[in-house]
Amino acid sequence: MNFPLLTVTAAVPAVGAILTAAVPAARRTAAKWLALFFSLATLALAVLVAVRFEPGGDRYQLTESRAWIPDFGVRYELGVDGIGVVLIGLTALLIPFVIAAGWHDADPLETSSKRWRPTQGFFALILMVEAMVIISFEATDVFLFYIFFEAMLIPMYFLIGGFGDRAHTGSDENAAAQRSYAAVKFLLYNLVGGLIMLAAVIGLYVVAGNFSLQEITAARAAGTLDMATNTERLLFLGFFFAFAVKAPLWPLHTWLPNAMGESTAPVAVLITAVVDKVGTFAMLRFCLGLFPDASKWATPVILVLALISIVYGALVAVGQRDIKRLVAYASISHFGFIILGIFVMTSQGQSGATLYMVNHGLSTAALMLVAGFLISRRGSRLIADYGGVQKVAPVLAGTFLIGGLATLSLPGLAPFVSEFLVLVGTFARYPVVGIIATVGIVLAALYTLVLYQRTMTGPVKEEVRTMPDLRLREVLVVAPLIALLIGLGVYPKVLTDIVNPAVEHTMSDVKQTDPKPEVAVEAKNGEEAK
Repeated sequence: MNFPLLTVTAAVPAVGAILTAAVPAARRTAAKWLALFFSLATLALAVLVAVRFEPGGDRYQLTESRAWIPDFGVRYELGVDGIGVVLIGLTALLIPFVIAAGWHDADPLETSSKRWRPTQGFFALILMVEAMVIISFEATDVFLFYIFFEAMLIPMYFLIGGFGDRAHTGSDENAAAQRSYAAVKFLLYNLVGGLIMLAAVIGLYVVAGNFSLQEITAARAAGTLDMATNTERLLFLGFFFAFAVKAPLWPLHTWLPNAMGESTAPVAVLITAVVDKVGTFAMLRFCLGLFPDASKWATPVILVLALISIVYGALVAVGQRDIKRLVAYASISHFGFIILGIFVMTSQGQSGATLYMVNHGLSTAALMLVAGFLISRRGSRLIADYGGVQKVAPVLAGTFLIGGLATLSLPGLAPFVSEFLVLVGTFARYPVVGIIATVGIVLAALYTLVLYQRTMTGPVKEEVRTMPDLRLREVLVVAPLIALLIGLGVYPKVLTDIVNPAVEHTMSDVKQTDPKPEVAVEAKNGEEAK
């Protein structure tokens, strides 16, 4: 029997969460180190998954399949393709940085209310989210995926509502109310999406007789699965709605700025760089895999919504006064690019979308974590409360600049490659859509550079005159992320070699090929290449 590597990769952070939560309350430091140890162990397992994965091999590898609820056709089925491998790697990579960056975020508060914060619970919840996200990337049984797709909402709810940002301008009571509002809004939006998806999951079982992604896609390819056009479209809409809420896609995005604004910076990274990627990943794996005809039918509307997300998110980011809400709206714009890349139905677009999921995770983590270090020093999220930081904290300002430049997809940094591929794939099939999407690039440069200028340059404000620069722990958090942004910007082949074969399978699911160039290109041998 093969070693169940995928199960163990998801189980290790779950076990770590239980053990961390069980650490006595008086030993907070031990709980932190234990959580960091299990996150690093998970990262080692994710690296092993990547090493054992063969890009040119079977579509789903390291597979596991066991009977679970046989009376209802539910199986415990796991498997990874190239897209799943890189996203598992992203998740496992970011969690140790999230834990290290939030090292003191759950320490007892020194306020008049003397409110106690359960340190062990904070880190245990982070590990539990990691376990659920990883198994979501591994699940090839639709019902199994749905369970963890929904279950991850519970620890996230407590992370947002119970461990909010300390840099709140109002009273303790007002801060608690804002956290509660953000947490409830996050939960309700995603629960509604999940309930609609549950109805679609049940409908899929009625039509297909099982929940196995591999069996259903094989039956569709062989022509043995009879699914009426209207039925397929309704099921697609049920799945897509849930994923669009999670992604988040306009107009289902409004929970994200509240959730990120009221969370600690590490939890904000967990939301947008890790959890939200499950939504866009699921569009590729389940929407296109299970409902290819309905996906093509819905493409025009989805492209319009993606364009609105790109332009709207960037425009609102330009006008933000709150640093964290600016990053949240910038993420809405970036998710628009990811969804655009998925549904233009070209190999360049889908490869770019997958790379964008990884690179957005790295760039947003770098920018948001440095912003969190900045906010913790000043005690304010308002852009107007800063100025001249680069003169008193040059390392902090420099890392903030690199994170910002990555966010605007500067050539030479990793997000540029993914955004370029998305636009190339878009122009190949929908040139007008591509032209409109480039507006988001211009606006990204505007909100990023204005943010840097207003916070880091100019006269030194009195409140930041004694601001310390990054400490060793903070440098160790940010430096690897910046190194990856530069490394993957210079040499993205390490990811594209893994992703491209999986994208080819997805293109085959929807029976799409890349458009041929309208202008013939002369080949080297003098023959005409079309």
